[in-house]
Amino acid sequence: MAGILQIRRRHGALNGALLALLGAWGGLIAFVGPYFHYAYTPATAWTYDTGRLWLEILPGAAAFLGGIALIIAGSRYMALFGALLGIASGAWFALGNVVAPLWTTAAPAGVPASTTTLMRTVEQIGFFTGLGVAIVLVAAFAAGRITAVPGVTRVRPAEPVAPVEPVVTEDREPTTHVIK
Repeated sequence: MAGILQIRRRHGALNGALLALLGAWGGLIAFVGPYFHYAYTPATAWTYDTGRLWLEILPGAAAFLGGIALIIAGSRYMALFGALLGIASGAWFALGNVVAPLWTTAAPAGVPASTTTLMRTVEQIGFFTGLGVAIVLVAAFAAGRITAVPGVTRVRPAEPVAPVEPVVTEDREPTTHVIK
């Protein structure tokens, strides 16, 4: 049974690398984005607050760890855990800012710092919604691939076949019988 649960490492490596990169982006963009005028308020680099912790750092770290789990997984359980962790963190990126007012009155993530409508939309997509959808997509693809790929099993050698000898009967032509 242990052979059935094993998978080849390459089944989750590319998805794991993409998931880790997207998680690193989500966890770090709030801190380095202000250098490129791509930020949420407060629009200063390396500023920490609880909104960034709950809505960017923790889901980014979870997506990163899910990607690493996919890369190093040798069993279906470990790879599926990494994919599910990625799905949960992507969903939190996409929906966390929407449900955050349930526990706080202010917008915990802040608001987009740009002044134009286009850049505000790009910041919303790049920081939360689009990033979350991309993470869920990559992680769900990995989960589907992991559950659909057959396990690595050992091939049994073929059993030797007994030689066939002709048997001659009295009034008929020779026939062949398998000797066991």
